Amino acid sequence: MRWQDIDQQVCAIARTLSIVGDRWTLLIVRDAFLGTRRFADFQRQLDISRHRLADRLEKLVTAGVMERRPYQERPVRHAYHLTQMGIELYPVMLSLARWGNDWLDDGSGPPVEYVHRACGKIMQAELHCSECEAPLNPHDVIPIIGPGLRTALARRGGTGEAENRLPPTLREELLAERRKDLQGG
Repeated sequence: MRWQDIDQQVCAIARTLSIVGDRWTLLIVRDAFLGTRRFADFQRQLDISRHRLADRLEKLVTAGVMERRPYQERPVRHAYHLTQMGIELYPVMLSLARWGNDWLDDGSGPPVEYVHRACGKIMQAELHCSECEAPLNPHDVIPIIGPGLRTALARRGGTGEAENRLPPTLREELLAERRKDLQGG
């Protein structure tokens, strides 16, 4: 599969990467969370070419992550604001920052710390179960086939190459379901 077709995969991560899976794009989103709005400010802070910045901003606007709002009439100039879709990337950005601080620290400490307004303390991003609030780690989470993948597999005939491309745990789940159906249970 070619990179430009990654959004065609029946995978939330692949579809997300089709929008924000570029280092410049994530840095633009980071700076937007830090309050940057204007093209010239993004360009100065990131030291990015005008062409590349215009391309990435257009992609974010087209995808609905950011919106363009005019702030000057002559000449017309636009500010870039995160939409609700963009704002919901915040936990991802905090998680990336925490991972970078934990694993890529140069020995002088985190470059940016985050203070929770409600309690006034420096905080760390943590993932918790939405149902029981227990901390999450890969050993305690079981990925299962969801309705979107089930529908896509059914459209493709349910067998063959599409299923062979599934990760092992999801392939095993499909096989277990089939065995159960065959056994009448």
